[in-house]
This record gives sequence, C-alpha cells and structure tokens, in this order.
Amino acid sequence: MHRSQGSSRSRHPNVSRPASFVLVAGEHSGLYSQQRVLERLTSSDYGSALKEIPGIASSVFCGVESSMGETSASFRKGSPESEESISLSQVLSALSFAIELTDGAMHGHSLRSCLLGMRIATEAGFTIEEKNSLYYALLLKDVGNEEIFGLRCDRGASIVSKLGMGSLAADAINNLEEHWDGSGTPYGLCGSEIPRLARVVAIAQHLDMFAIGRNPKNAIETLQEWSGSWFDPQLVDVALALDAQNALWDGCRASDSIEVTRGLVLALDPHRRHHLDDDQIDRICEAFAEIVDAKSHFTFRHSIGVAETARGIAEALRLRPDRIRLVWRAALLHDLGKLSISNKILDKTGMLTDAEWAIVKQHPGLSRRILEQIAPFREIAIVAGEHHEKLDGTGYPNGLFAQDLSLESRIIAVADVYSALSEDRPYRAGLGFGEILPILNGLSGRQLDKECIQALLSYLTTHRPLEMDAQTAAAARLSRFCA
Repeated sequence: MHRSQGSSRSRHPNVSRPASFVLVAGEHSGLYSQQRVLERLTSSDYGSALKEIPGIASSVFCGVESSMGETSASFRKGSPESEESISLSQVLSALSFAIELTDGAMHGHSLRSCLLGMRIATEAGFTIEEKNSLYYALLLKDVGNEEIFGLRCDRGASIVSKLGMGSLAADAINNLEEHWDGSGTPYGLCGSEIPRLARVVAIAQHLDMFAIGRNPKNAIETLQEWSGSWFDPQLVDVALALDAQNALWDGCRASDSIEVTRGLVLALDPHRRHHLDDDQIDRICEAFAEIVDAKSHFTFRHSIGVAETARGIAEALRLRPDRIRLVWRAALLHDLGKLSISNKILDKTGMLTDAEWAIVKQHPGLSRRILEQIAPFREIAIVAGEHHEKLDGTGYPNGLFAQDLSLESRIIAVADVYSALSEDRPYRAGLGFGEILPILNGLSGRQLDKECIQALLSYLTTHRPLEMDAQTAAAARLSRFCA
C-alpha cells in the first residue's frame, strides 16, 4: 500500500431459506451464520437488496473528521482519570467497536446481542456461572470475524481462551454457527449436542441483525420460522415470551443510542466490581493487537513488532516503568483504526489513489476514538492516535508539530517507521537494516526524534544484532555517536 502522486458451501444445499434472509443480509455482512446464506447467492441477487436496508452499514466511526483536541504533550499526567481502575467489561465493550469497523459490520451489534442474550438466559434459568461466561462470549463473539480470519469461530475461541474467559465462553463462540438440525458448521452438531450458551448466542445475534436490518417484528417472525431447524425451540419460546411481555428490546432498537446500550451492558457485568490488574490489561491489549495484525498477511505481527521495538527504545531512554508500560500498550493498539480499511486498499500492489489515501489517513484518529471510550486509557488513546504525526507538521491526521508531541508519542512514531520499513508490503519486500539506516538518518531531527532514533540503534545493536550485519552495525554505532 503506497500513495499515488496524482489524483463455505453448505453441506445441505437443498434446504430452502426464507426470503427474509436475503432481504436482511448484505454482501459484506461478516456476521455469523447469515454469511452462509449469502454464499449461496450471486452478487446480483443481494447487491441491490443491500442498498434498500438502512441497518446494514459500516461503522458510524467511518468517514468522521479527525479533531485535534488535547495532544500528548499537553496531557495532564497524573490526573484523576489516569489513576482510575478498569473493569473487564469497560475494555471489552469499547474494543468491540474496533471489531465492528470491518467491512459491513453493524455498529453496536455486540452490545445489543449481549443485552438480548443475557435476558434470554436469565428468563431461561441459566446458572450464575453460565451467565458470567455468556456475557463475555456475547461481547467477544466476533473477534474472529471472517473478514479478518477466514476461520472465525475457531480463532475467536482461541482469543477468548487466551484472555482467561474459561471453556464455557470459548465453547460458545466455537460452536455458534451450529444449527439445531445439524446443518451448521464446523462440526455438524445437532440438538443438545450444541453447547447451550452457543444456542443463546445464535438466537441473540439473529434477533439483532434482523431487528436493525428490518425491525423487531421481522426478527421475531424469522426466529419462529427457523425454530427447530436453526434454533433451539425451547430458547426460541423464551425469546417469544419476553417479546410478548415487552421485556426483550429495551436498549436494542435502532432508535436507541449506543451510549444507552453500553450503559445497560456495563450494568450487567458480573465482575463490575472486580478491576483488572496490569498483567490482565496487557493480555487484552496483546489479544486485540493480534486481531489487527491478522487483517492482512502483510501486517502479520506488525503491532507486536512495533510494541517490542517501542519498548526497547523506551528502556534505552531509561523511562520509568509506568511510562514504558504506557508505550507498550499504546503501540499494541495504535492501528486499531485500520480495521476500518478494506483489504483491497491494504493489500493493493499499485499506487493508492487520493481517495484511498484519504481513507488510510483516517485510521489514527479512529484508533484514538475507540480507545477514548475507556476513560483510564485517555493518554494511551492520544499517544496511539499520534503515531503518524511528524515533528515538522507533515504528518497526519492533525499535522502536529514537535511541541505537540510527547516523548512517548515520538518513540512509537520511530518504532512504527522502522517496523514498516523492515516488513514486507504488497508493493515491495522488507528492507534490510543497511537500507533502513540512511532513511532514518535522513528523517532524524526533521520528522522523527533524533534521540529516539539513537535509542533505537542502541537497542537493535544490543538486543537484536542478527538484524544487522557487521558493517551496518558499525555504521549504526558511528551514527549514534556522531549524530
């Protein structure tokens, strides 16, 4: 990706599907089992239908203008919000927005699905343990979105396990595309063989997609139509009873604000009084970095690589441990906004058009807006959103200058440039250190911080010597001492 200079097929193919599925699911829905329906249709069948459905759209974040606001240099370190504790639901409900930046995803889908699923589970008499696991499964069910991974459920379950959510939550995600009649995937399970939590998740996400894509009445009608084929009939009956009692849709209608919905979801958090420790927060940041990196094979391990390099620079500069940890987290999450960019742009081998470049330039601001929803992540959000800013004001999205950029922000900018140059891209192979060094020297003091570049060279020479041959290592040492 570089800028221009100018302007699974079903194993039951004969099973009929209701017409309402065609009217709701869009070409790039990227959501659960309805994707299976789309695979049976030609683009002419559903392309025109998509345009008629107001609820199937890209995230509300897309297309927004970036505003400068507070910069990393002006951020009031040690302010009360920076010391605030964090609950798991705060982080996951905010980062679920990042997942929904992928092509065609529905903004707020995970939050609304969480409310619907928890209400059904409560009415059905699920145990506290089951509801605790279901809560996180509903929030994280799309972390392995097919748009990103291709093997959505398996990948999603793996990430949930890594986050320590337990086997019940992982099994719910891994089996959410199974159907009651055995026609689902990946294992062809049927009836009670399907984990009960997965059955609730399947119903909840169906209800939300159809309610937002059409209306709640249509969602209920199609749920009834598929009771006993795709969905557990007993759980369907529970959902129908809640709907009849007007106890199902509060906070889940198209007219309800995302802020209201998120507040209702946070109130249901089974561990809202249990706050995360630093290691738990780091694991969550690492898991979401993996999600971003997996979007394109050209950026595989990019976020992790930037974070490792940025931490090495911060340590070479002898920053305090708490500042090193902030750099680590901001670097892991700096590219969250890239989930909004189509792979057609990210993987493009030719020059980007001006329109495509304008889309790319939105991603730092999107990263910041996602992370700002977690109040204690305020500074992380600002630093992450500045990773493409330059000292001379030529960066983006806000054209900041040296006086606006903190040391932490400058560190990540250097680490990002080094990682991008050393990695393969669609339009070129990764550069060797001998090729990168003169580029860094040319940017030193003008666009990138000279002290941070010197710290990078010190870190690489000491900790990653295999990336440099003897000649370039000597040149790096000379550059450090003569800069």
